[in-house]
Amino acid sequence: MAATSFVSAVTRRLEGKVALITGGASGIGHCTAKVFTQHGAKVVIADIQDELGHSVCKTLGPSNCTFVHCDVINEEHIKNAVDKTVDTHGKMDIMFNNAGITDDNKARIIDNAKADFERILKVNITGVFLGMKHAARVMVPARSGCIISTASIASKIGGAASHAYCCSKHAVLGLTRNVAVELGQFGIRVNCVSPYAVATPLANKFVGLDGEDLEKAMGGIGNLKGVTLKAEDVANAALYLASDEAKYVSGHNLFIDGGYTILNSTFHMFEYPDE
Repeated sequence: MAATSFVSAVTRRLEGKVALITGGASGIGHCTAKVFTQHGAKVVIADIQDELGHSVCKTLGPSNCTFVHCDVINEEHIKNAVDKTVDTHGKMDIMFNNAGITDDNKARIIDNAKADFERILKVNITGVFLGMKHAARVMVPARSGCIISTASIASKIGGAASHAYCCSKHAVLGLTRNVAVELGQFGIRVNCVSPYAVATPLANKFVGLDGEDLEKAMGGIGNLKGVTLKAEDVANAALYLASDEAKYVSGHNLFIDGGYTILNSTFHMFEYPDE
């Protein structure tokens, strides 16, 4: 009996936990909602895509997943999503700030419009700030919780995305570190995940390629060969950070990039001759 209980606890790493996921109706957020529920969590999806959100909840099961309409740049929407999560489940253990957008990649800064730049920052960083703020509002009294945000390899290197997107993801990392310092005194962990390109609707739009074509293109210039990054890999990284296995991990930027951001490709080191 003891062995069975141990295995069950290991395989369901979020048993009894409650998670709110912004941008959970598609892409990485959808996949993470699926993984979290598989590991025993109750999930609330917050998104502006109502039809998709309800569809995801129907697939995952109404006992495991509920949906709330939420535009992350609207503070009342974020507040309502957090309150609904607590009202429904009595608590909120995990906040995953995953919602984000990208813009057209205009290489010359003089071609970038101020309005477009500010729109990216509103969603990608102000939305994360609001998610952290209202997560803290309910986690501080509980003196526990876990906040995760989706950053990007663009949080570390330049030339991988547009000016606005790169700026926003650097800001996500800075905010993650600052809030981790503040909330650590209450036992709350704050981290972010930084994936390489994943074939999601957001990435497809930015690169101009779909599905397998995007995976093939990014795999070709990636460092780690023989494997392809999937949304499930990012979801599993979030699962780790949300679980008790990461109970002493805070202020960390977890890269899921196959070593891409540590590589200087101009040196051409360690190249094997064709066999």
